[in-house]
Amino acid sequence: MRKATRAQWVKFAIVTVLYLAFLIWVKSWLGLIVVPFIFDIYISKKIPWGFWKKSENPAVRSVMSWIDAIVFALVAVYFVNIYVFQNYQIPSSSLEKSLLVGDYLYVSKLSYGPRVPNTPLSMPLAQHTLPLVNTKSYIEWPQWDYKRVPGLGKVKRNDIVVFNFPAGDTVATNYQQTDFYSLAYNEGQRMYPNPVNMDSLTRKQQRAVYDLYYNAGRNLILSNPKMYGDVVVRPVDRRENYVKRCVGLPGDTLEIRDAQVYIDGKPLENPEDMQLNYLVQTTGPYITEDMFRELGISKDDQAMVTNESLLMEMGLTHRDAQGRLAPTYDLPLTKKMFETLSANKKLVSRIVMEPEIFTGQMYPLNLYTKWDRNNYGPIWIPKKGATIKLTEDNLPIYERPIRAYEGNTLEVKEDGIYINGKKTDEYTFKMDYYWMMGDNRHNSADARSWGFVPEDHIVGKPIVVWLSLDKDRGWFDGKIRWNRIFKWVK
Repeated sequence: MRKATRAQWVKFAIVTVLYLAFLIWVKSWLGLIVVPFIFDIYISKKIPWGFWKKSENPAVRSVMSWIDAIVFALVAVYFVNIYVFQNYQIPSSSLEKSLLVGDYLYVSKLSYGPRVPNTPLSMPLAQHTLPLVNTKSYIEWPQWDYKRVPGLGKVKRNDIVVFNFPAGDTVATNYQQTDFYSLAYNEGQRMYPNPVNMDSLTRKQQRAVYDLYYNAGRNLILSNPKMYGDVVVRPVDRRENYVKRCVGLPGDTLEIRDAQVYIDGKPLENPEDMQLNYLVQTTGPYITEDMFRELGISKDDQAMVTNESLLMEMGLTHRDAQGRLAPTYDLPLTKKMFETLSANKKLVSRIVMEPEIFTGQMYPLNLYTKWDRNNYGPIWIPKKGATIKLTEDNLPIYERPIRAYEGNTLEVKEDGIYINGKKTDEYTFKMDYYWMMGDNRHNSADARSWGFVPEDHIVGKPIVVWLSLDKDRGWFDGKIRWNRIFKWVK
């Protein structure tokens, strides 16, 4: 073995100590197999790592130097993305005005502790699909069990959290932003034009109706790949990333009454910029684009309501000089925006809250509850180590956590409930769960639609907005929101 210099031994010692500290942090002693390679790089130099540097061909040296730099960058980005932070773009308005469409965020993995990846063999910066070639960005083998290394803290109430979409385990590729289970249920329901009076049915019969609709819709989706795309199953860390606000913690009992969230019977303080949807009828003129900009309402949220029977039913009866119903908008408004429009008597004749006919199916699909966006629950949020009694009324709520998230088999037979082949009427949860909602309460597909977020789906905490682009404006017309750049996320 060649004699190493003192400087090489110092470099080797520093790198080795840092690497061993990393292994202690992630509790992975399998990584010790890398130590001999570190020793060879700095001390023994038996492996010709930089063989290409000695090539007489300048083209080879040039190409290999680029390959070397790219490989190093990809490895560095891979580890930074997993264990430190990742970039995230806000794709929808569910958290307006707290976070805006077009905000680019740094999401801290250290805040709650980074997860060891379920699918370690994957391309950095691609969540589940490689662009252009449209293939999977990861290899499904090996699959590692859930493990989270120590972080700086735990999820707290009102934290804004990035997480993997819980209902994204199964996806129709042409409807990737749609919950597959709701898609199948709704498609199946459309196949049976005569509505069922669920009030007259027992819980068992209601469950049978759900199974009928869901299975019919699922078969339709599977048999029509041209329309719906392929149906794929994704591991936890390859599901879509969502961002919402945590309003319910493990062990909480959550209820929503008249759009107000209650935790254990006490009202939860609403986010300062929480929005609800309202029907806004003018006195005759249309709302100008300048006023929409002043209010901060994007073009995507400027919806017109043209259903006259609905407007009449809601008491929006103001007519213009020609005798036509005055223009009416369906708009998401904060309390401040609501007050601003209400005070403008020359422009606005009346404002009423959007009716619940716009509400979709609430979680769980297979439990008939009459819950809606504004009135939901009460519902208990599972806590690790807590045991719950299972009944006909609550089994649909906890069936998905028991079966899909915690990997048990669950059957409902004539004589009772069977979990992993054993008859039982109780279950002890293995993980903590959270209740996530958007601040834009009526324009958010959140826990009210797809239920609990398990702890193994938590990705990280948004820390800072490093760039913000307004898609409704041009580059020379305020596209860059300068006032949001390097703004801390509350």
